[in-house]
Amino acid sequence: MICKQFKLSQPEKEKLIRIKSRTGIQNWNILCRWALCWSLNEESIPGGVDPQSDSNVEMSWITFAGEYHEIYEAVIRQRCLQDGLGDSPETLLKYFRLHLNRGINHYSSRDVLRNIQDLLDSLPSEE
Repeated sequence: MICKQFKLSQPEKEKLIRIKSRTGIQNWNILCRWALCWSLNEESIPGGVDPQSDSNVEMSWITFAGEYHEIYEAVIRQRCLQDGLGDSPETLLKYFRLHLNRGINHYSSRDVLRNIQDLLDSLPSEE
């Protein structure tokens, strides 16, 4: 388990509220899963510092990842190893949060996500 629970930052919370209103998806965990997966699919390593945990939105790892929690952890671990970052518990948590934050930022952009169809259209195409 990457973490027992985590808190979103206040800016992440506000962005997710906008994403919820655009898509009609009401569950934080579902939107966070989409955001994480979008970021993991990007080739670059997310930069920056860990987002502050200063909102009142707190989520357990099991709530976030659901029945696939082991798969999400394995994918994050593999991505960290692929990026040459290692897989210490601190690294996994840091890059989980950075990927989640990057995905939330991406989906909160006005040009990217206007409705639920835009969310579905953001899926990578099969090649």
